[in-house]
Amino acid sequence: MQMPERKWRTWVKNNMQFILEARDIKIKKSGREILSVDHFGLREGEIVAVIGPNGAGKSTLLQVLALLLQPAAGQVLFRGSAVGKNNALGYRRRMAVVFQEALLLNTTVFNNVAQGLKLRGADRKEISTRVGLWLERLGVSHLAGRMPSFLSGGEAQRVNIARAMALDPEVLFLDEPFTSLDYPTRISLLKEMGGILKESRTTVFFVTHDYNEIPHFTDDTVVMAGGGVRHRGSASQLFADGFEKVFETYYR
Repeated sequence: MQMPERKWRTWVKNNMQFILEARDIKIKKSGREILSVDHFGLREGEIVAVIGPNGAGKSTLLQVLALLLQPAAGQVLFRGSAVGKNNALGYRRRMAVVFQEALLLNTTVFNNVAQGLKLRGADRKEISTRVGLWLERLGVSHLAGRMPSFLSGGEAQRVNIARAMALDPEVLFLDEPFTSLDYPTRISLLKEMGGILKESRTTVFFVTHDYNEIPHFTDDTVVMAGGGVRHRGSASQLFADGFEKVFETYYR
């Protein structure tokens, strides 16, 4: 009998080692320090929402953890092993990132979702199975032969997410992927994705600037401000305390 999702998440948090760690990370831009994180850890199976104002360092931390940005100082570890220039590509292939813009290729929806699998050497049967599964789960299987220019914003983002999930990533990074969608589309996709991620027990680092999105995904919340991690705890407690009051403390 499968453990209930909430109890399973708690068990993971208490018993699993970190799948990803950032230690003593520093990033500078134009001589100014834009990210300074002494320690951040993400355990296997956790869904963590990261919130903060523009310039807080949310997306920069995501890029460091996703091995898309090399820090000026510090170290990233994947399952306890240090990541460096010589092995970063191998670890990067065990992750997937969904950005705010879909950035689809000028080819069919099917080929867009299949692209990452092809680059990773999957055979034709596996590609067909995985692409079909995730197009179906994201509700866009009927668009498999359509070109991106004929997709709505919501459809394009569903394809973008299907492309990431088809890779079966060990860690999924979501960088404000719902921001540009209209409200009904955003809520619909948030609800669907929340269910999918909890069911699949995917490890997720979810960046958002809208705290109303958080309950659809998780209760585990990180508050960032001024390039640092200022708070990590329960979103429900933050709601109870009043997000605005808490944010005033960290954003001054």
